[in-house]
Amino acid sequence: MKLLKSTLMLATSSILSAPVLAANVDVYGRADVSLQSSDDGDGRFSEIKSNASRIGFKGTHDLSKNLEVVYQAEFEVDIDGDDDVFKARNQYIGLKGGFGEVLLGKNDSMLKQSQGKADLFSDYNADIKYLWVGENRLSDTVTYKSPKFNGFQFGATYMAEDEVDGKGAISVAAFYGDKSLKKSSVYAALAYDSEVEGQSKDKSVGKTQYDTVRATVQGKVSGVTLGLILQNQEALETGEEMNGVMLSAKYSIGDSTLKGQYQVADHKDGDKNSGMSVGIDHKLAKSTKLYAFYTTFDIKTVNKDADYLAVGIQYNF
Repeated sequence: MKLLKSTLMLATSSILSAPVLAANVDVYGRADVSLQSSDDGDGRFSEIKSNASRIGFKGTHDLSKNLEVVYQAEFEVDIDGDDDVFKARNQYIGLKGGFGEVLLGKNDSMLKQSQGKADLFSDYNADIKYLWVGENRLSDTVTYKSPKFNGFQFGATYMAEDEVDGKGAISVAAFYGDKSLKKSSVYAALAYDSEVEGQSKDKSVGKTQYDTVRATVQGKVSGVTLGLILQNQEALETGEEMNGVMLSAKYSIGDSTLKGQYQVADHKDGDKNSGMSVGIDHKLAKSTKLYAFYTTFDIKTVNKDADYLAVGIQYNF
């Protein structure tokens, strides 16, 4: 009887654990919270702000020698308690093989992905989405990414209409190099959005469909990491056009990194908006850093200024 029980327990354990062993599942996340003195243009106030904190699950499952399932379910977590606890971020499932990968679900547009890591203040008040459109996470999409050939890669996203009166959109990009600059000394990308709906966070332009072109390059010169993004966007309904430039630089001294960024949004037949940020990151461990930054905006199109002074902590797991 004891032998029978042991055999049954072993068989049951093997059956239950088999799918787990066949799949590769990673649980990951980021907690990022800052204490800020903020002025959105209507007066100064203090706040505790959760900066795109998140938790996610991603992984792969081998179907054959040359084919695997890839999946991700990521959620923004509002640590400061002001908004909904969870908000959907990238969530998709797809197949990956020698042909590249095909993903179905909710995902960053190719134009958004093309920025790489040139935006040094991404997810903070100085994120380039404050002055420009194009930082879109699109629902109802099918995305294709090719394999890399000598450092080059191509990607395309199609957003379905989803309903009879809905509007579809396309986002495409060509990439070169490694955005982390670990496998290549230069990262570069050229991307195009066609009829993608968007709006800049400063609301200097209305929410409508845009055609947008973005060129990005980032590399290291004498220990300084330099970034450049050029953008042209046109509102299809009104014909309003904007040319934008963003310059960024960072330099590490020991466990600290100094960084600065300048962004311009020059609206054709209109005003020129600009933003400038300086900051410092101090690494406590591979997973944890303290940071501080100051950001100021001059928004002439809506006749207001804004600035933010913050200190915070970020923990990745």
